Amino acid sequence: MGKKVTVVGAGFYGSTTAQRLAEYDIFETVVLTDIIDGKPAGLALDMNQSRPIEGFETKIVGATTGPNGEGYEAIEGSDVVVVTAGLPRKPGMSRMDLLEVNAKIVRQVAENIAKYAPNAVVIVVSNPVDEMTALAQLATQFPKNRVFGQAGVLDTARFTNSIAETLAVPVKSVKALTLGSHGDTMVPVPSRCTVDGKPLSDLLPADKIEELVVRTRNGGAEVVALLKTGSAYYAPSAAAARMAKAVVEDSGAVLPVCAWVDGEYGISGVYLGVEAQIGAEGIKKVVEDKLTDTELAGLKEAAEAVRAKQADVANL
Repeated sequence: MGKKVTVVGAGFYGSTTAQRLAEYDIFETVVLTDIIDGKPAGLALDMNQSRPIEGFETKIVGATTGPNGEGYEAIEGSDVVVVTAGLPRKPGMSRMDLLEVNAKIVRQVAENIAKYAPNAVVIVVSNPVDEMTALAQLATQFPKNRVFGQAGVLDTARFTNSIAETLAVPVKSVKALTLGSHGDTMVPVPSRCTVDGKPLSDLLPADKIEELVVRTRNGGAEVVALLKTGSAYYAPSAAAARMAKAVVEDSGAVLPVCAWVDGEYGISGVYLGVEAQIGAEGIKKVVEDKLTDTELAGLKEAAEAVRAKQADVANL
């Protein structure tokens, strides 16, 4: 039986994610859905026509969905569903400004996933992602390991890229990590950052590292400000696609994701950016690693900030 993945939302983020997933050539089918009539079908047709050139066989299917769940039967039997539905940020908006409007959208999507793809692993990317991941789990009623969010893979990539550019080294020689939330309480982890195996702190002064940390934390806003309309999607879609790939290949890859934390790092009962092992059932386990006291304090602070907001989403 071939693998099937669905991407909900055919905006720039969703459509680029669908394209990346199709080009991996590891799925039988990629389904792209949207509420705009004909848009997912048009994008799917266009992508399918790229198959002979790019040399992949994965079939892309576009489906228009309606306000009462019409069209969702197209997602039936999906192994993974990536939720990108919702409004992107405009310049000057924080991710939290999207909370109420996107909560309604994500709740409805989640209920339809539960109905039509009850065994799927759900990857949430809609902002604000920490809160939307919690909401998607509540609305699907799926086990918490089967619902997780995309943040750390993207934030870590932004951090890595900035370090590589600052030091004029290849990106592959940089190892970096960010934990915490996707936003103001993001916790970049300089103690786990190395360049060709050497600690970053040996190569850059503390104030320069802090500059890179701040740039990483504001990475999305920096793109939004330059674009004027819409938000980042090339790096975010690469992150979401890579996470979905780890699930269907049951790879056991350890990635920084927004996962349910229950006792790790002395933190319980909250969705938070941590490293986790990813496989067919979603989160196999949260991976605890050594943090400095400052980094751990930052992670606990992030947990409390996110916990307060996640408590509110149950009512949205």
